[in-house]
Order: sequence, then C-alpha cells, then structure tokens
Amino acid sequence: MNMILQEGFSVMEEGLIHIYCGDGKGKTSAAIGLAVRAAGCGLKILFARFLKNEDSGELKILDEIPGIEVLHLERSYGFFWTLSEREKEEVRNTYGALWEKILEMISSGSYDVLVMDEFMAAYHYGLIRREEAHRFLREKPGNLEIVLTGRDPDESLVELADYVSEIHKVKHPFDRGVLARRGIEY
Repeated sequence: MNMILQEGFSVMEEGLIHIYCGDGKGKTSAAIGLAVRAAGCGLKILFARFLKNEDSGELKILDEIPGIEVLHLERSYGFFWTLSEREKEEVRNTYGALWEKILEMISSGSYDVLVMDEFMAAYHYGLIRREEAHRFLREKPGNLEIVLTGRDPDESLVELADYVSEIHKVKHPFDRGVLARRGIEY
C-alpha cells in the first residue's frame, strides 16, 4: 500500500493501549469510532463486549463493516449485581469462554485492533482473571492496538495504558428517570 504521510503522522508500527472510562455517556461510542476509523484505513478489528446487551443497534452496523469482526454471545445478561448466584456462575462461564476465545483469536496475528467494551466491569467482577489480563496487556503482540472501556479502571491498568480518556457526566436523562432509548443509548 502506498502511503503519503503528512508531517506529524506515521504508519502504525507499535500498538498502544487506550482506556475510555468515566461515568459519562460515550465510552462505547468512542471505541466504535476508533474501530470504524481503523477499518476505513484497512486495519482488521476484533470487537468483543462484556456485560452488554446483544440487541444493541451498533452491533448491526459493525457486522456490516468489512474488517470488523464482532464476537456475539448467545445470551445477554442484566447488571451483574442483580443476578442470582446461579446466573452469576453462568456469566462467569460465558465470559471466561469469551476471554479464552479472544486470546486464541489474537494469537493468530490476524488482527490490528482489539476492542473490549466494558472490560472494566468484567475485570472488577473477576470475569477476567486480573493476573491474566495484566500479563496479556504487558505481553500483547507488539503491533496490536487495544481499546478498553468501562468505569473505574484499576490504577494498575491506567499505568499500563498509553491513552486514558475520561468521559465525565455533567447531566444525563437517567437521573430524571428516563430509561435507555433505542437508537440513542442502545
């Protein structure tokens, strides 16, 4: 591929780690925007979601974009803290298997960008073993760009990251009792 680079731009040689965090709306949207940009530049993206609804509108569009592969789950779960112990065990098994699949797929060397949406929640609830997550991030393939989203990243994750962007809520309709609206929040 012939590339003419403008001053201040370079070809991606080293993959970096991004964290989009905070209590505001837009963390997933920022990750999706980066995935779409990367796909538009010919990069191959693996997109995985933890503890999110599988009926979300953005998944339908992401599935149609060449270069983006979305890992879908057979079932969506509610908020982790609302689940019964039996459901929590099912969630642990489901997301443990998802984590293993991500590691297997990334080890192929076929992907340039890995997006793990709501990684922080999976990490906090122990759905991803912390030691494994740290080792993966420290020893990731050199050219793999990684995007992690979610609230309250562990300080050790912040230290591993190259970019940390916090999205702060100033005001949100949910505070007035307005539930998530189709096409806007999901």
